Order: sequence, then C-alpha cells, then structure tokens
Amino acid sequence: MINRIFLRFVPQALVILTLCSIIFSCRKDDTITTSTSAKLNFSADTVIFDTVFTTLGSVTQKVMVYNNNSQKINISSIRLGKGVNSMYRINVDGTSGFEVNNVEIAAHDSMYIFVKVTINPNNQSNPLIINDSIVFITNSNLQNIQLVAWGQDAYYHVPNHKLTFNDGTYIKYSIADCSVPWPNDKPHVIYGYCVVDSASTLTLQSGTKLYFAPNAVLWVYSYATLKVYGSSNSPVSFQGARLDAYYKDLPGQWGKIWLSAGSKDNEINFAVIKNGTIGIQADTNVNSNPTLTLNNTMIDNMSVAGLYAQGAKIYTTSSVISNCGSYGIVLSIGGDYQFYQCTLGNYWNYTFRQTPSLVLNNYYKDNNNVVILRPLTRATFGNCIIYGSSDDEILLDSYTTGTFNFKFDNCILKTTLPTSNPAFFNNCKINTDPLFKNTSSAPADMSIPNNSPAIGAGSPNWSNLAINGDYKGNPWGSPPSIGAFEKGSKK
Repeated sequence: MINRIFLRFVPQALVILTLCSIIFSCRKDDTITTSTSAKLNFSADTVIFDTVFTTLGSVTQKVMVYNNNSQKINISSIRLGKGVNSMYRINVDGTSGFEVNNVEIAAHDSMYIFVKVTINPNNQSNPLIINDSIVFITNSNLQNIQLVAWGQDAYYHVPNHKLTFNDGTYIKYSIADCSVPWPNDKPHVIYGYCVVDSASTLTLQSGTKLYFAPNAVLWVYSYATLKVYGSSNSPVSFQGARLDAYYKDLPGQWGKIWLSAGSKDNEINFAVIKNGTIGIQADTNVNSNPTLTLNNTMIDNMSVAGLYAQGAKIYTTSSVISNCGSYGIVLSIGGDYQFYQCTLGNYWNYTFRQTPSLVLNNYYKDNNNVVILRPLTRATFGNCIIYGSSDDEILLDSYTTGTFNFKFDNCILKTTLPTSNPAFFNNCKINTDPLFKNTSSAPADMSIPNNSPAIGAGSPNWSNLAINGDYKGNPWGSPPSIGAFEKGSKK
C-alpha cells in the first residue's frame, strides 16, 4: 500500500522539482550583477572613420558591446566624452544623442551601438583629426572606446597589414606609395607604422607636412631609402597630429623616424622634426655611404632623444637638436659620425633631467651579459656647441680595449671632463655660456646674439664642409661662428 502511494506521487514530485529548477534558474539569469569585476567587452577598442570626405560628410559606424558574464549587467551610463560639444552622436537601442542611461544586457548577450559623425573636411579650422570616446560606466567601472575621424581633407596613411611577432605581440602597418614623390598640396596623416619597403625610395619635397597619430612611426626598412628635400623658406615638417593649444608644443605625441638596420643613403635636408619620442633612430650601416646625411634640420622637444644611432654612419651639418627629455644625441654601439657647425642645446624643463645631452659608446652587452665591442671609428665635432642645464652634458662611455676615436675641435662645451689633451679637445671653449636667445620657447631659439662668445670663434676648416650655409641658409662669416647659426641669423 505504501509503495503504491509513493509511486503515485513520484511523477508529480518530479514535475514540481523540474519547475522549481527552471524558475530558480531563470531568476539567477535575471539577477543583475553588482560586482566591480564584471566588465564589458567590445568588438573594437578604436573606431576609425576612414572615408575622406570631399563635401559635408555624415558617416555611421557600428560597434558591438558584449556581456560575457554569467549574470545580467546594467550599464548605468553610455555617453560621449565631449558631451554636447562632440561632433559625434550615438544610438543605443533606438535612443540617440550624447548620453543614454541604464541599459541592460542579458548574460552572454550583446548589443549594437551605432556611431555617427558629421564633418565638413574642407573646413580648415577643424583639427586634422576629430577625437572623442564612448564612455561606459558599469558598477563603478569606467571603460571607453576611442573614436577617430578625419577633420580635414588630407592624405591619410592607415594600417592595412599586421606583423605578428613570436611572443604574440604585433604592429599594424601600411606600405608607403613611393612611385612618385608625396604631394605637398595637402597634409599627410600617419597612423601606426608607415613602411618604406625594401628597394623603395620615399621622396618628400619642399613644404610637405607629415602629422603623426600617437605612437605612429615612419619606418624605412632594410635597403629602403628616405630622401627629404626641404628648403630654408619651406622646410619639410614632422610633428604630432594634435594642433589644438594644449598639444601644440607637447612632447612625446608620436613615435619616431626609424632608419632601420640596412636602410641606406638616407638624406634629410631642411626639415623640422618636433614633439615626438625619438626624432631619428638610425641603425647599422650597410655600405660605404652614410646611413644618413642630415643638413640644416631642427629636432626639438623629443620626450626621449633627438638623434639615436646604433652602429650607424652619419654626416651632419648646420643642424639643431634641442630640449630633449633624456638625450640630445646618442651615438652607441660604435659607428662613424661627423658633425660640423651643429648646435646641441638641452634645457628640458618638463621633468628633472639626469642624463647628458651627448653620449658616445663603443660596446653593448648581450643576453648573457657578455661585452661585445663595436669600434667607434670616428666621432668628430667641428665648430659645434654642446651645452645645456646640466653640469656635464657629455658622457664618454668607452670600453677600454675597444676602438674609441673622438675629437672636439673649435667647440663650446659644457663638461667636467679633463679637456687639456689637444688630440681630443682642440681650441675649445669650456663652460662658456653661448647665450642662446630663448631656451624655453617651443621650438627653442638656439640662435645667438651679437655678444655671444660663439661669434667669429669657429674655424673655416669646418664651415667649408657645411656647404648649405647656416641653419637658415645664410652664408658663414669669416671667420665663422660656432654652432648652427651665423651672426644675425634667426631660428
């Protein structure tokens, strides 16, 4: 009797248990998580509007927002970072505007956000790049998606390739079109790595302007060449893409010009390179010609270094390197270097600089800490100024058994090194202030007044090698001044 009663009620009990299981399961899924560890995932961390507009432009893009958590999530705010001042609009679940509040996404579900931007790219008062972000606040977590659109009509070099390394890291890059010189009628804006490919030559003519997005790099690859032909009145310029007041003179806005190992016969004439991380990085030379010939060029306001060379061969005249965060010039792992009528002035004031402006080095240490010698066959400085705000602006980092040839001739130097040996320091002015006109401006004004000790103190042996004249193309005096500027010349 008991067994029959039990059997009668078992099916009913199973139904109840199953229903309860379903109900409680649904309640669990419907629960909104309040955990601060619950975050959103996105289909992209940056949305780029990559259409170059020729008339008033309106473009819409979409991005996916994912809730990969096991519970429902409530996004308390989705808004544009610049609010009502933004050129963008967002649409979330049919609601458009600058901000949408209290949006729920079910567990393991997703939603679309549509982003629209309206720009007239022919309005030259626009920034080159229109930046904003979509800001998400979820359980006190702040996340964002960057928005990038082109505010002016320009030539945009956007990555369409990906190079992945053995450790899983990667860079995105584009290949520069080197079939003809880059036109100078509109600016060029570079994202990611813009690569001058092997056996190619990129030519930049007078007046060409290159603007770099954050961390962007002009990469001259092995057996490739960069030719820059600016003029004293119309130099070629390299700088960050943000031109509004806060960013106009801010260092570290972009990466570098990278003349990688094996690039050859590079020339930069009459250029201004400013506001990046490293102005020029020049790696190992591959032939008897200079890796880089650098004439009448200014490198200013770099967050790390102005010119960073590794076993390269560089010939430089009438150039200015000023106000860099760590080093002005680093000549490392040996090489062959000639600097004539150049000015290196470092009065960096963003942070406290503890490094010298000029470093010479003839070795490196491998992964096993073994010293590998590389000969510094020549480092000659003629009629140069090397000065700054530190007590000693020169570091001679030599490994005693290696080749380490250097000479300063008719120079003005800021140093505590012993300088009595004319084989290394000939006819130099030591710790004699050159009286630069304005060391704190951006770019700095390293020209010299009429009462500067640099006036008429140089040797014609070196000015005769600076065949384009001083930094601005003015003829040298007789005798010439020391540094990149002749008497009366302006930056």
